[in-house]
Amino acid sequence: MSMRIWLLALSLCLAWPSVQAAEALPTDIQLISEYWPGHTNPDGSGVAWEIMRAVFEPVGVTVHLRNEPYMRSIGLVQRGEADAWLGSYPNEVSERVFYPQHPYDADRILALGLATQARPTLETLQRYHLIWVRGYGYEEYLPGPLRFQEIERRNGILDMLARGRADFYIDASTEVDEVLAGSQEPERFRSYALTRLPLYPGFADTARGRTLAALYDRRMAELVRSGSLRPIFSRWQQPYPFDEDMEKLDASP
Repeated sequence: MSMRIWLLALSLCLAWPSVQAAEALPTDIQLISEYWPGHTNPDGSGVAWEIMRAVFEPVGVTVHLRNEPYMRSIGLVQRGEADAWLGSYPNEVSERVFYPQHPYDADRILALGLATQARPTLETLQRYHLIWVRGYGYEEYLPGPLRFQEIERRNGILDMLARGRADFYIDASTEVDEVLAGSQEPERFRSYALTRLPLYPGFADTARGRTLAALYDRRMAELVRSGSLRPIFSRWQQPYPFDEDMEKLDASP
């Protein structure tokens, strides 16, 4: 063996452990999410938590879960203090975040207004004064230009609608239902389905985060293809988001 070939073989041998380390699958994943009832419950139950366990634990990756406010969740992932947060819309965050290809669920986006208002559609939203919670960025996903106001919290939304300070409140169905549950006169209001937005985990843009995202994509493809996730959605009485007709909107009562 010539000296040049021997040195090349030696360098490859020395590099091999670092290559293996870079590609090694983590044995655990730190997931973080805001608390959404039935989706990411603090006790570890909920459709999203169950999906994540179905994705990672059968291949030997232990899932660790915790709840934090949404914006704090994003910051923890960006700083590498958690591996991924749940509930992100497509490419919602651009810095220090890596998005996988496959969503794990979809938000049903509603418009809540007075029952006397005409039914809004995606085509007519520009006519109305809209409100939603700061940080949700619905202007990026709904056809515009839109007249909208971002609010800090969900208390007082019904009063804003009742006083004509806004025409419709835009949010996911879970949050709209929660707002309506606080009304003493729910019959005064009505919600209308607008669209569905896929939900993704946002991974830390690190070697570890990208390895976990690649595993997530592979496992999600397998689980959707086999139909293995359908019982989870059924158990939590949630619509199954991976049917071909998922884009067909449910008619609100």
